Amino acid sequence: MDCRVCMTDAEWWAGDFGSGGAGQIGGGFSHESEHDLALMVSDFLENGSSGAESWCSSDSDSGLSDFAHLADKIQICKLSVAQHESDLHSVVHSLIRSMKETNLQVMNSGPCYASCIRFYLVKLMRLSGYDAGVCASKWPGSGKVPGGDHEYIDVVVNNNSGNSERLIVDIDFRSHFEIARAVEPYDRILNSLPVVYVGSLTRLKQFLGIMEEASRSSLKQNSMPLPPWRSLAYLQAKWQSPYERYMHSEGNNIGDGNSFEHKQCRGHLKRLQSCLQSGMEIMLKPRNSESNWRMKLERWRHPMFRPI
Repeated sequence: MDCRVCMTDAEWWAGDFGSGGAGQIGGGFSHESEHDLALMVSDFLENGSSGAESWCSSDSDSGLSDFAHLADKIQICKLSVAQHESDLHSVVHSLIRSMKETNLQVMNSGPCYASCIRFYLVKLMRLSGYDAGVCASKWPGSGKVPGGDHEYIDVVVNNNSGNSERLIVDIDFRSHFEIARAVEPYDRILNSLPVVYVGSLTRLKQFLGIMEEASRSSLKQNSMPLPPWRSLAYLQAKWQSPYERYMHSEGNNIGDGNSFEHKQCRGHLKRLQSCLQSGMEIMLKPRNSESNWRMKLERWRHPMFRPI
């Protein structure tokens, strides 16, 4: 799942080309989109951004204020959850925590870059009565936006009005926003994001807008431009592009005698379960009063207070 391409002539971009840069479809990477994105990265590194306005000088005081404002927006988005979204959120977290590593081998006998986790989660959700499927989206390059592909889960549920609604489940949500040389306030915002996104496309777009702005602010402080593959248009394309929906893993050569240990997927599942468990422990702690919460928020904003 965490496939990274490193460039020896520009090591500081390597961290920004990671798992959020090229998606995966049906158990493997799309070589066409990976090639297109590699060309876009090469051109970007050689020629720089298309406009001088992308290169900005650092303004630390203004940047801290911007990050505090964006952190508030993230918290509002996390709290603005409808009941049917909250219910599905609990189900998804519970099912992921119940997964066993041996379940992944059953789903796929070959390399799959975490598709086996998604397909097994869909299987569990369908057994629980949910209309869930794995969606493989793909989009062509257009203008400054590189082409690409992505794989995620969608679930059709009845909302509070009794109408059907399509909700999005992304099991590796934070990886889409990892950037090179991130400043500390950006890392704080990144770590405040849901480990697994579960919710409406409308709320997802709000998160994308906030994180694109945060990425731009972080890169600005390091006098770095915003790469095309970190643009809002590219982020939105992952979930808004045409897609094919699958209920079961297809064409993965199950039972062909080949052996694949799923080391990457097992490691990803362990990290995922660990993060969810940590989040659960935090949620189970007694809530502080509103005044204490506000005091901690102000303390977080102050540049003098840094984590040890």
